[in-house]
This record gives sequence, C-alpha cells and structure tokens, in this order.
Amino acid sequence: MLNLDVSQFSEKITDQRVVIVDVRTAAEFEKGHIPNAINIDVLSDYFTADIAALDKTYEYAIYCRSGKRSVDAATAMDEIGLSTSNLTGGIISWAEANKEVIC
Repeated sequence: MLNLDVSQFSEKITDQRVVIVDVRTAAEFEKGHIPNAINIDVLSDYFTADIAALDKTYEYAIYCRSGKRSVDAATAMDEIGLSTSNLTGGIISWAEANKEVIC
C-alpha cells in the first residue's frame, strides 16, 4: 500500500488501470463520492468475498471518510495480492482541496 496525499491520489486515478474504491458504507457513498468510484464497504460481512473477486491486473485507489478504514481495507487487499494506494485523510481531505465530489 502506498499512502498518497490528495495531489498524488488525483494523479494516480487518471490511470485507466486504476480502479477507485470507496470503502465507506452505502449510505455514506450516496451522500457523496469521488467520480467513477465503486463502493465496497469494508465493514460489510461480504468485504472479503467482494475483494477476492477483484481483478488482480488492476491497481486499486482506496479511500474512506478520514483514512482509517481505507488503511484496513488496503491492508486486507494487499494480503490477497492486490496492488493498492490509500488516500491519506480520506474524502475529507479530498473535499477540503476542492476536488470533485458527486452524489
């Protein structure tokens, strides 16, 4: 797992081989998320199965609200052989940097 600041994360997600993953709850995701993100709730009973189904040829850019859950998610994803980057400070830091958030 690489920890990236907003600028680095913003650059990383321009790569077409990178999938953006929001690991917050579905309710949090619906209130606002980074464009093109998919939602896989790290607290879900199905998280392990959901990440196991992901394509290992892609890289995954992970974020949550503040950065704690995304570290847990990225760690679990790394353990099964996925390549991850984590947004330090989560969507809070993303929004504070005036980056796009969609509902």
